Amino acid sequence: MLVYFLILHANNNNGIMRYFAFIGILLFLFTGCGDNNGNNLSTDLVSNPKTASGKENMSDLTVIEFDKEIHDFGKVMQGEKVTFNFKFENVGKSDLLITRVNTSCGCTASEFPREPIKPGEKRSLRVTFDSEGRKGVQNKTITVVSNCQPDIKVLRIKVMVITPK
Repeated sequence: MLVYFLILHANNNNGIMRYFAFIGILLFLFTGCGDNNGNNLSTDLVSNPKTASGKENMSDLTVIEFDKEIHDFGKVMQGEKVTFNFKFENVGKSDLLITRVNTSCGCTASEFPREPIKPGEKRSLRVTFDSEGRKGVQNKTITVVSNCQPDIKVLRIKVMVITPK
């Protein structure tokens, strides 16, 4: 509306300016309301226990439980790639959806399930560490973002990179 007002008063050709402003506003309104061709995730996968009443509903939350949260690869030779699977289970009552996994370094890569994980199902998150160009003790983090509460879980890997003599 502010744009319409400025255009209207900036020029005395009221008829033409009103027409263009009206068309511009209509285009803005109609193009901003698309449905993305149905590519949206179901809202059933997202649960927020916080309510306006202040009472939390914790009974139907998604819960991710890892077998272990820290893995020590031990000693590896520089240039070696090592892999570990962090095993986890959805121990909650709702489908688990991992939305993103971030690593603290480009030397660490991850693979994770992208489809919803039903309650009681077990899966794994694969982490690969590339020791090329590294030396000494390395501590890296893997941040898992999901529809759990809290929505962030941090995993860790440790490795001692030995350089050839």
